[in-house]
Amino acid sequence: MDPTRDNPVIRFTTFWWGLGTFFIFAALFAVIWFFNHSEPVTLEDSASKPRYETKEKIDAAQAANISPEAIEAAAVVVGKKLAASKPVAVELPAQIVPGSETAKKLASAPAADTSKVDAATTSSAPADPAQVEAGKATYMICAACHGQNGEGTAAGPPLAGSEWVTGPVSNLVMIQMRGLQGPITVAGKEYAFPGGMVPLGLPDQQIADVLTYIRNSFGNKASAVKVEQVTPLRGEVGKPQLTAAELAKP
Repeated sequence: MDPTRDNPVIRFTTFWWGLGTFFIFAALFAVIWFFNHSEPVTLEDSASKPRYETKEKIDAAQAANISPEAIEAAAVVVGKKLAASKPVAVELPAQIVPGSETAKKLASAPAADTSKVDAATTSSAPADPAQVEAGKATYMICAACHGQNGEGTAAGPPLAGSEWVTGPVSNLVMIQMRGLQGPITVAGKEYAFPGGMVPLGLPDQQIADVLTYIRNSFGNKASAVKVEQVTPLRGEVGKPQLTAAELAKP
């Protein structure tokens, strides 16, 4: 370089202009990155989003329909009932393994005679308010699948306006004893759930109470269920899950 043209001021100015330009571009890049940066979305994130949205809806619906105080009070009642309940005597107190000889024997047993159970139904007799209240406490277990107001959920069909609920009592008792699998049509709409309903193993009186409750709630109106209609079908426990085709027409 020609020493006569080597101006220190020009060198100094050029250096700081270059340095300033570099920082300007760095700052612009940082701003763009900040506003466009997001955490990578994983498969778990995508799967959990609808679960959290569903949970928020359920929590909001529950808060709108039942208070925390009512849940606490019901939990105490249910807890006392469960603590006071006695196990039902069975012929062989052992688990029934699917495919075992015991399971095959039960599956091949003749169908239960439900005529006397349904004949004992008294449609004109009003339900005892005390029994309805007891059934309401037990229904807390059922609400997980059928909804707090019997509206149905992704795990169970609706009970409100269901012809099966107000139909023959033997259907409801049999479902309690054996569970239900496969499609079932309720109010003209078909429902099918992968695992179906499993038997809950409730004592006879609790079954009578909760069935009386659902038959007289959610807009339903039907006769009460007596414990004498439940006990005769106790021998159905352990048999394979029922299908809608095996039930009496509602």
